[in-house]
Amino acid sequence: MEKAIEISLKDYILFGGGANGESYNHKSDPTMMLKLYFPGKVTQPLDEVTLARKVFELGIPTPEPGEYVVTEDGRYGIRFRRIPDKVSFSRATADHPEKVQEYAETFAAMCRKLHSIHVDKGQFENVKDRYFRLLEENPFFTPEEKEKLRAFIRSVPEEDTAIHGDLQYSNAIFSGDKRYFIDLGDFCYGNHLFDVAMVYLCCCLSEEDFIRETFHMPKSLAIRFWEYFAPAYFGADRPLSDIEKEILPFAGLKTLIIERDAKCPKPEFRAALASIL
Repeated sequence: MEKAIEISLKDYILFGGGANGESYNHKSDPTMMLKLYFPGKVTQPLDEVTLARKVFELGIPTPEPGEYVVTEDGRYGIRFRRIPDKVSFSRATADHPEKVQEYAETFAAMCRKLHSIHVDKGQFENVKDRYFRLLEENPFFTPEEKEKLRAFIRSVPEEDTAIHGDLQYSNAIFSGDKRYFIDLGDFCYGNHLFDVAMVYLCCCLSEEDFIRETFHMPKSLAIRFWEYFAPAYFGADRPLSDIEKEILPFAGLKTLIIERDAKCPKPEFRAALASIL
């Protein structure tokens, strides 16, 4: 196992938190950040660093991976350089709705390029295997429903190209003319529809309150983002209704992730699985 670099938490100031840990800014270096996991999480930050390095080596535009560190109180995390003046595509759209088409089409071009990158399948997980595991762990579907979902997942054509794993438009940022994907902890490979489905879910299937809280915009603007994104990604010759019909069950599969995190059934998202169940 890689040895963690020892650092002092006295050099950092807490500025945020999440489900797995906390984020800190360096007191004297404004370009340095620390993502510190909660006590007991040792391998998770190491796994994240290792995966980030593999993704970076593929040439995918992502911030340079940071260092695996440990503080004096035994907490593990990642130290990395901040990208100055960065803004996510969701925040930019919320702040400048008149530019929604520009941002949606730029994000679509990034996604198309990402989904054209072939990977070494021995280095990354197959997205299908991830969903099979999520399905096995989910206690809210019946055995009959699970078998139908397995059959659908098995039927999806294989691809050996990159998958972000959590393709929200808040997980792509830009600073000047530089663009990056971030939060690639679920990076894997497989059919691109598993990935693009998250864009559709975030823009069109999520509730108004969730979109306002998470992406800082009304749902009507999020839908407009999707309506510009879809033809830019899939081609302007395809009717939007056909694109949405194809992608809907893949968006429904995200229910497995949502229910895992919420620890309860989410019928509003399960409705997207009607064609399977």
